[in-house]
Amino acid sequence: MRLLVTNDDGIDSVFLHELVRALLAAGHEIFVAAPRHEQSWVGAAKSRNRPVHSTPANKGLGCATWVVDGTPSDCVNIAIDHLLPRSASGGQLVEGVVSGINVGLNASLGFIIASGTVAGAWEGALHGLPAIALSQDVTVETYDRLKSTGGVPDDELAATLRTSAAHAARLAPGLLAATPPAVSSSTTSTFRSRARPMRRCAGPFPPTSLCRGFSARRRTTGRTASSSGWGMMFPRPASSPIGSRLLPAGSATPSSITPVSGSNDHRSPKPHSDLPDV
Repeated sequence: MRLLVTNDDGIDSVFLHELVRALLAAGHEIFVAAPRHEQSWVGAAKSRNRPVHSTPANKGLGCATWVVDGTPSDCVNIAIDHLLPRSASGGQLVEGVVSGINVGLNASLGFIIASGTVAGAWEGALHGLPAIALSQDVTVETYDRLKSTGGVPDDELAATLRTSAAHAARLAPGLLAATPPAVSSSTTSTFRSRARPMRRCAGPFPPTSLCRGFSARRRTTGRTASSSGWGMMFPRPASSPIGSRLLPAGSATPSSITPVSGSNDHRSPKPHSDLPDV
């Protein structure tokens, strides 16, 4: 598949690089547009009152790469509308958006709304593309150590990260292909919560989503446009205090992967009545 990859931890994040390498190794055609600096906790913010610059970059990823001095939503928005190649008819060539792998979990509504990683996938959905947000749970100690070492993981986390990236590369095509395209209906604007367990994955560190997702439909010019995405979280290494209880090495656990839908008219401001109802 032709996939756009972004994140919120920045273009130099090892977590992003491992995901891109795994997707390329799986045979996908990848385009990367990621923030110049870390953009954690910015949610779906877009830069409005200043120019946003994008620069082609060679980060050794083996694919077309741009650095954007904006938010994850800026990255996806600008990449889709201005940077990515288009078909002969002027349509989109990319078939989906993959955001991550985030440093840390994105579980519960508070994290989902605030996450720049989830917002990168959400922006893809707003453009009518299926999208996936990926997050790697780590302990507080591991997170602090990553920050103190400039984002370089230790051997155990690096091995876990490679396994998580391989799982993502294996699951992404099926999930994206199974995601309905943008559709139109006359449904009134609503936000609602829902979750659907989808599949079971074997291995030492199978992907597991611990968060509930939400869907959105919004009326635009007499019709409601919606599109979909997925959220996925990978657990900590099995030797961590929580990971050892949740996930003994070699075990298999269910993976709950949650669909997320959104209007593809991202240019209209949302009224206060469209706040989540969960």
